[in-house]
Amino acid sequence: VGVGQDITDLNQAMAQAKQVADDLTQLIETANAPIFGIDTHGQISEWNKKTAEITGFNKDEALGKNLVSNFIQLDYRESVWEVLQMALEGKESSNYELPLFTKHGAQRDILLNATTRRSATGDVIGVVGVGQDITELKQASANAQRIAGDLTRLIETANAPIFGIDNNGLVTEWNAKTTEISGFSKADTQGKHLVNTFIHAEFREEVAKVLQDAQNGKECTNFLLPLFTKDNKRREVLLNATPHRGEDGFIVGVLAVGQDITELNQQRNEALRIADDLGRIIETANAPI
Repeated sequence: VGVGQDITDLNQAMAQAKQVADDLTQLIETANAPIFGIDTHGQISEWNKKTAEITGFNKDEALGKNLVSNFIQLDYRESVWEVLQMALEGKESSNYELPLFTKHGAQRDILLNATTRRSATGDVIGVVGVGQDITELKQASANAQRIAGDLTRLIETANAPIFGIDNNGLVTEWNAKTTEISGFSKADTQGKHLVNTFIHAEFREEVAKVLQDAQNGKECTNFLLPLFTKDNKRREVLLNATPHRGEDGFIVGVLAVGQDITELNQQRNEALRIADDLGRIIETANAPI
């Protein structure tokens, strides 16, 4: 007596599952992102081409080795193992910054998502890490921060009045020289409306137009700004107003760099007065000249 079972559909399902598994294996291997896996003992079970490219260790050198002990420097091992242990307990981590060291001792910074790996029966069998190499990004960010810091110090200590406003006309920058000239400290000015607070009424329309033009992308050079001090004295500042752009390239305000020409104008006016006096003396002198 023969008892049979039609396993056609089962075989098809198994073949399909194998095809999916093969496709996933190929996807992991060729992905343009570092992907690696460990088993429940922390030993490496996956190590794709991108991980090999970044670290300099090929798959044969990595498989079966303990990830933390062999590829993470001593200072970081405890924190890295905590993240992996959490994933082994089913608590996945995202955007964890993993310091991975290369064959030549260089550090690569990997932004990692650590995902629990389970068997067909749902048991935890390890962890898969999918990362993004952010080493160059971090270096560029650090460089940008350094440049920004240098520029901030340059603005603050420059021997010229420099101030800035946002798109609402509120003061965002007010360097030491502007404080010296105006008598208003940075704390006095931050968040205050530049034109309404520090420009006399008769000049506000003209100054507002220059700043608005700069906000629209039209730079202004050699504009004579009448700036009134805390004790209501007039200072004349020859100003260049430039659009201030944010990281996305959009204009977020105006940055103005000036030159205090108050004394220069006074000296010029005095020289003109003296020249005029001499002219009248010569003209009216009771002697042939």
